[in-house]
Amino acid sequence: MYIHGDRIRECDMTGPIFYIVDVFAVGKYTGNQLTVFRHVDDMSGDDLQRLAREFSFSETTFVTSEKKRDGGYDARIFTPAEELPFAGHPTLGTAFIIRNEILKEPAETVVLNLKVGQIPVSFEPDGILWMRQMAPKFGQTFDPEPIADILSLDVQDIDDRFPVQDVSTGVPFIIAPLRTREALQRALVVKDRFFAFVKNTSAKSIMIFCPEPHREEHDMSVRVFADYYGVPEDPATGSANGCLGGYLVEHGYFDSDVVDVRIDQGYEIGRPSLLLLRAEKRGNRIDILVGGRVIMVGTGQLV
Repeated sequence: MYIHGDRIRECDMTGPIFYIVDVFAVGKYTGNQLTVFRHVDDMSGDDLQRLAREFSFSETTFVTSEKKRDGGYDARIFTPAEELPFAGHPTLGTAFIIRNEILKEPAETVVLNLKVGQIPVSFEPDGILWMRQMAPKFGQTFDPEPIADILSLDVQDIDDRFPVQDVSTGVPFIIAPLRTREALQRALVVKDRFFAFVKNTSAKSIMIFCPEPHREEHDMSVRVFADYYGVPEDPATGSANGCLGGYLVEHGYFDSDVVDVRIDQGYEIGRPSLLLLRAEKRGNRIDILVGGRVIMVGTGQLV
């Protein structure tokens, strides 16, 4: 049925089904919002982009086939501005929907076939979902001063013991270490400087982090700015936190080859989130796991 004026009419609801979930949530209406669509087989990439723009969450995903291919399920990820080869909270949220709404059985692992490759998601008895990300790639380093200018910070706010660097596990981010949470909360992106800077870099988003959490039982705080993708600030960014895991190990941030931390994000924009991060150096490779909770919020169908 649908509402027309003050009347309710019956209609043939044959359009795509969608689900809304909160990912990396600490409760309902926290974490990062995600819409997951099914039954989009006859829709073009332009159609999918329009739907992502219509829902206007950080990302929207589309399960393009409900039959396994090479052991995984085909899915595509869109921001309001463009398609991505990989993103963290869409991977967890989509795996959650495939397991609970498509398979309808307690599978221990769901594999997504994304443009970056196959990403496995495992389901733990405590309700945490874990994704194994691609090994990190470390790109160019940057002078801290223009990064500070972009963020409306003093260059002294950036921790010069560690580099400002481009890191990618499928989507690159500029990672900048800050000294304090006060500086992290004070950061404010100057859009024209931001767009001018990322015009000439492979990474189009900036992650800032510090070793001071919002909650005593957590370990770190982060913020992610992705206005290039139509997302001024992201409330919970699994892909960026995976990159952070590689960065922390590579540069010995905790003087260890193993990282196991609980990360705050989204507090500055009213969407508190908790991301679990594990990273370990094994020879020349860094293994990365990012985890969190997914909560169903709603479902519907396009007409």
